[in-house]
Amino acid sequence: MTPENCSCIQRRLVIFGVVMQILSVLIGLVCAVLLVPGLIPLLGWLQWAVLAGCVVGIIFGSFCQRKIGLTINVAVAVVAALRLFLGGGLF
Repeated sequence: MTPENCSCIQRRLVIFGVVMQILSVLIGLVCAVLLVPGLIPLLGWLQWAVLAGCVVGIIFGSFCQRKIGLTINVAVAVVAALRLFLGGGLF
């Protein structure tokens, strides 16, 4: 392998990590926005969608060095899971 190929591969890995970070943060912010109306009684079903989105965001956030997207998604997932637990899983 030549040094030129290594730098190209490293550059692509860095770009991949940055894209995954941006996607993870965006997914986390969308889930956080959807979390708020889901706290209203009888809208607990929205928390299931928030949890599914958070799982996708956690997967994307695990591919990058900076863990801000992962942290946002885990925090939102914990609040959504707590809300589902207190509401009996539906309400």
